[in-house]
Parts: sequence; structure tokens; C-alpha cells
Amino acid sequence: MCGIIGYIGVEEKATNMIMEGLSKLEYRGYDSAGIAIFTPSGICVEKTKGKLVNLADHLAQIGFPQGYAGIGHTRWATHGEPSDVNAHPHWSQDHSVVVVHNGIIENYAQLREELIAAGDTFLSDTDTEIIPHIIARYYREDKDPVQAISRAIQRMRGSYALGIMFADRPGELYAARKDSPLIVGLGQNENYIASDIPAVLAHTRDVYLLEDYDIAILNTEEIRIVDLEGNPVHREIFHVTWDVASAEKGGFPHFMLKEIHEQPHVVRETLASRLQENMDAPKMDDLGISKEVLDGLERIYMVACGTAYHAAMVGKYLIERVARLSTIVETASEFRYRDPIIDEKTLVIVVSQSGETADTLAALRMSKQAGAKVLGIVNVVGSSISREADYVFYTWAGPEIAVASTKAYSCQLAAMYLLTAHFALLRGKMTPQEFHDLKGDLIGLPAKIGEILKKEEEIKAIVDSVDPLNVFYVGRGLDYYTGMEGSLKLKEIAYLHSEAYAAGELKHGPIAMIEPGTLVIGIVTQKSLIEKTVSNLKEVKARGAQVLCITTEDADLALIQSVADQMITIPDCNWMFTSLLANIPQQLLAYYMSVKKGYDVDKPRNLAKSVTVE
Repeated sequence: MCGIIGYIGVEEKATNMIMEGLSKLEYRGYDSAGIAIFTPSGICVEKTKGKLVNLADHLAQIGFPQGYAGIGHTRWATHGEPSDVNAHPHWSQDHSVVVVHNGIIENYAQLREELIAAGDTFLSDTDTEIIPHIIARYYREDKDPVQAISRAIQRMRGSYALGIMFADRPGELYAARKDSPLIVGLGQNENYIASDIPAVLAHTRDVYLLEDYDIAILNTEEIRIVDLEGNPVHREIFHVTWDVASAEKGGFPHFMLKEIHEQPHVVRETLASRLQENMDAPKMDDLGISKEVLDGLERIYMVACGTAYHAAMVGKYLIERVARLSTIVETASEFRYRDPIIDEKTLVIVVSQSGETADTLAALRMSKQAGAKVLGIVNVVGSSISREADYVFYTWAGPEIAVASTKAYSCQLAAMYLLTAHFALLRGKMTPQEFHDLKGDLIGLPAKIGEILKKEEEIKAIVDSVDPLNVFYVGRGLDYYTGMEGSLKLKEIAYLHSEAYAAGELKHGPIAMIEPGTLVIGIVTQKSLIEKTVSNLKEVKARGAQVLCITTEDADLALIQSVADQMITIPDCNWMFTSLLANIPQQLLAYYMSVKKGYDVDKPRNLAKSVTVE
């Protein structure tokens, strides 16, 4: 959530650079925006509620200057409502320090009371405003910016990524982070800070990935990184290999639709990194998980949030059924606080697209502290989870800009398939011949995704024919977990009330909600469970529901048609892989429902791409 961009250079173009960078960060979710620019007469700050275009129009109207350096921010409200006053940047009371902030300062109320008692006054309701106040207080004492920043952040509890400017130091820009992502970009006679790589990718491919408690000092000629004591810290330069076009729409009306269509390619990339034609097992040596490690485990946890949680549910089902390893899946926000049993005989698998999800990252740290080994399944190279996990499985989905995850989820499922095969082979629960056959099915998945994408107009027509107030997804086994993800997508971008239920649970309460006009989407891909699921669908059909079924081409279509008003088929595949294929129509259903309702598909209300606070 929130976006930070900072620029310092020899050319007077800071305002344009920062507004451009903020536009690249709009996918993170926000409700206000602001900018602070060094000018010959001092630092100028402007900020507005609403979309970035509101700020752009305001700056044009007042003739806002360019300048050589500045910071900008898109805010997603946590403390205080969206407003011009609560938007970032925030000043210190004496206007000596200005700050933008991503994260939450948990003890801000205590610090605010302390500052008020010392004579400070505050204009906003935010937790952020205490940061420039407390930095300025320390800066007045010793005139050392790094020392002032260090002393201030040692007083703060919580998470932060900070962009900081001092009014009497026009040739410098400062940054610091803890638990919230922040990168520093290296340019030619200009340097940058940003929340994420797309903000600076048009101008540099070389970045430093700041780590917790790093403080960066930027000018036009150099970048220095120090620790809280001011000691130099060495960070490797990370070279970005994907190009600007990967973060652009490429002719599609929305990033989400572009990313849906990228799935054949990115799933192929994720599989290709682990599968080779002449090998009788997935290439997993880098994970460090041997037969001896598995035999020594007493428990496996999978920990994730949102869409990644649904991928973990599929992983649990497969690992238990195929590899015969007991696996527990928990949402990270609950896992952290229930005192789970974790020790050196525990493997914790954390799943996150961004690699910065606050609750998941905290679960990782808690698990390592308790002695467990942690495997991170992440999409972003250099992210906090990728750096802190013992082992990393990268999902090569590339940059995912739309807030609602699509291609990253499919790559997470591909990772689960490979992990399941790896565990099963090590434990003797899968033979080399069985893996050989499975490998052929895996290699064929991208082509089958492509076949489903050809049905886009058919799916759009289905959306045009329905106008539900309530939607229920039902299925059994893997189909239930598939429905959970479909239901989430519909809520996220179409704002429709939607719930997912195990089909056998309908009569235990949810069927009371079924009435004429309710849309029930039945996921019916598990051949051994088709008759039971169809029986459940007949019950909702008898109560007036409209039934849409997603099933495989080789299923008993006559039986399914006996209950379905409409039907979408996916190519026949190994039962393990139906969750990936059946989810593609669900993504398109949610997308076209959002478009039909006129919503902002890529930036749904109240949501952010990377949830870096609890």
C-alpha cells in the first residue's frame, strides 16, 4: 500500500519525474497524493485528496515549479480519513523537515502526546506527522541529519519506509526503512528512491534493495548507505532484467486483462526453471529439502494471506493426498498470534506475491526464531521474504500491476505442483514413471490455458446475461478451493457479495440464502465427486438459483447439463491441475463483471497491491 518516489538530479525536472513515478505506483492503491519540491525559495508542498489526476490538475493550475529534488507520495488511509490535510508529505512544526511515509507507527499516540507536551502542534490525524516533528527535534540538537533520523526511528515502533528532506540541505535526499519495501535507484547525475521498481524502471535498471534499519543518503553524485550508528553498509547492486514494456498495458484496456493473457507464458517460465526433459525429478536442489529433512519433520505449515492463502490450500490438499505429508494451512494474521507449535522439526512454507506482505513476513521471522526452516514461495527477487527465508522458490510471473492477483496465483499453483512431486518422489509415494507422465501433463498446461483464453467472448456473453445480487461458489475437494479464489476475485473488483462453500455444507445453513435470481457457480472438475456435486446443485436449482458450471470437456456433460443453465468447459487434464485451469474462467468472469459495472478494474477501492501493514 502507498507509493513513495524521490528524485535528485542536476536538471530542473523533479516535479515531472516524481509525478511520472507516482503514476507508475497507482496500482498499489491510494486515496490521496502529494509532492514536495526543493525550489530556490525553499521546499514547496502541495497535496490533494483523490486520484493523482487531481494533484496534477492542481499543480498545473497554480504553476507549480520543477526544482532539482523532491519527494512524492500516494496515500492509502489508515490513520485519519482521506483528505488534503491527512495526505503526505508532512512537515515538522518549524518547517525544517518534510517526510513521506509508508507503514504504520504503532506507538504514535504516545510520541504525539510527548511532543504536544513539549509544545508541538499537529495539523493532521495521521501517525506519520509525528515523524518529521521528532526528526526535527533531534536535528535541532546536533545538526546531523543521519543522527537525527537514527534517533527518531529508534523511538518508533512499527513499520516504515521513509523519504526525507531537510530544508537547509537542498543537495541531499534521505531514505530509511523497516518492514516496508524501499529501493534506491542509481542514475547518471541523478538518483532515486521508490517503493517499487516500476516507478524508476524507465530511468535505471540498477537499484539497491534497502534492508531493515538502513539509512540512505543521496545526492547527484553518490549514494551512501549507513546503519543506525552511521557506519557504512555494503549492499549489492540489483540489476533489473525485465523491461519497461512488462509493466505497461501492451494494448490491453487494463493491466488485469493483460496479466490474465500472460498466464501461458509465465506458467511456462515457472515450470521451465524446474523441469528438464532428461530429468526424472524436478530440479529442486537449491531448496535444501532432502529425504532426510522430510523424514525429520513432525509438521509442515503453509502460511499466507488472500489469494496466496488459496494457493496454499491447494498445496496442502496435494501434498497430503499425493506425498502423504500432514500439512496445516493458516492465514498469516492468525498464525502469528495463536502461539503455534514451531521448532526445529517444523517446515514453514510462506507464500507471497510481493514478498513484503507484513503478516506473512512476521510469521517467517517468528518461525525462524523458534528454530524452524522457512521456504518462501515469492514472485519478487530481492524482496524481504526472498532475503530472509532459508530457501526460496521463485514464481517467474514478472511484474504484476493490477491489484487483483491473477498470473502470480497461477504461478503459485505451478510451484505447488512441483513441490508436491518433489516431496512425493523423495518419500517414495510417486514412481519415476508416474513423474514422467505427470511432467508431460505439466508441460502441456500453458497450451491448455491458451485454449481457455480463446473462450473470452463466450465468458463475456455469460456475464452480460446475468445481473446477480448474490453469488455462491460451490465445489468439493480441489473444486472448493478453486471456488474460494473465484469468490474473492468477484468481491475484489466487482464488489459483489460472494461466498464459497464446500458443496456438502450447503444444507448446513447456506442454502437458506438461496432465492430466485441467486447465481450459483458450480466447480465440477473432480470426476469422482461429480455426482455428489450435481446433487447439491439440483437442490439450489430447485430453489430458483441460476446455475453456471465450470467443468472439464471429458466429464459427464449430459449429467451436468441436467442442472446447469450455462456451462464453461476447460480442457481435460490430470486431476491435480484442475484448480489452475478452472480458475482462468473465474478470472475472466470477475473481470468482465467489473467492466460491466463500470468499476476501476486495476485499482479496486480500499485495496492495495502490497499489504505492508497489519
